[in-house]
Amino acid sequence: MADINALLGKGSEFEGKLTFEGTVRIDGRFTGEVMSEGKLIVGEGAEIQAEIRVASVEVYGDVTGNIYATEGVELYAPASLRGNITSPALHIDKGVFFEGACQMASQPQRTAAPAQPRREAPPAPAPRVAADDGAATRAISGLYANEGATRQSELKHSF
Repeated sequence: MADINALLGKGSEFEGKLTFEGTVRIDGRFTGEVMSEGKLIVGEGAEIQAEIRVASVEVYGDVTGNIYATEGVELYAPASLRGNITSPALHIDKGVFFEGACQMASQPQRTAAPAQPRREAPPAPAPRVAADDGAATRAISGLYANEGATRQSELKHSF
């Protein structure tokens, strides 16, 4: 384990912008923004509400907010994360609660060419339906409603 440069201990609360070098551990409450090229450790019992931009992060406590890591994200039980993750590497331990989306990617290239606008395909012609009492429309609407419910439930997972 790397030497810890700073510690926000249990019972401590801090609100604002945290920037640091090396490794920092938070065991208390933090609200705001974390930015570093180092490592952040969120201890068990910690409560974090922040946007986190670091090289790597280990989470054992509760985090609400998005995590952007250039090296990796590790979630260990009994961690809870409500937010999105962008990182080239991810480890989720059994017993962790994660609600959000994950993009397995490193930081976007700053010299990348601008994205070209997508060309949309022309809309498909409406199907011809003989005299209908609306049953087909209700069936299709029910299908979409069920897909939405499935997608919603897929975003909440306990590992």
